[in-house]
Amino acid sequence: MNIYFLMEGERTEMKVYPKWLSHLIPELQQIKFFDEAVKNNYYMISGYGYPALLNEIAPAVENINNMNNYDYFVICLDADEQSILDCKQEILDFMKNEKIKLNQNTKFEIIVQNKCIETWFLGNAKIFKKNPSSDFLIECVKFYDVKKNDPELMGKLSDFEASASIFHENYLRELLAERNVNYSKKNPDVVTKEYFLNELIKRNKKTNHIKTFKYFIDFCEQIRKNVTA
Repeated sequence: MNIYFLMEGERTEMKVYPKWLSHLIPELQQIKFFDEAVKNNYYMISGYGYPALLNEIAPAVENINNMNNYDYFVICLDADEQSILDCKQEILDFMKNEKIKLNQNTKFEIIVQNKCIETWFLGNAKIFKKNPSSDFLIECVKFYDVKKNDPELMGKLSDFEASASIFHENYLRELLAERNVNYSKKNPDVVTKEYFLNELIKRNKKTNHIKTFKYFIDFCEQIRKNVTA
């Protein structure tokens, strides 16, 4: 089982996904170069944001087709303000228009982070303090309490000038700061831990929230079944 990952992000995802994969599919080993894939390996490369990621699809498919031993090609990206379906369709339309064809032996998956990967992280109910001290965090919780409500359905404060994804990131940063934990895209260490990942899995099972995260978990479970069969 070999997997080729193309990630939208160049910082957070490139650090979080390898750690999560080590917890979820420990049998898979990361390789530095795509042509090192032999058995139970995965290669991961960044698309350096969107829409720059689109320019990396054709080279990725060419690498996969030339190797002819990758079982999956997986693109991971943020939905941001788009719907999940529109986000996936934009990728499929681009590949069709550019005549990018993946070989028949490689399955194609698109994993969408709705709205962004920080939205998933907000699903950890244990990072909340009962009485936050930050005025901004108090305002965020009053606007939308992600401990009780699905983070993927949250928009942003009306006077917040940046995107919903950035609002979600700031919300997360404030929550963790209340626990004296620093979070940044360059240093997302806390969310890479197995206990943090397990809290997200428990949240989904209990509430059916963060459904796009569940899609990723289901994908990993299927891969592990194939690897260990």
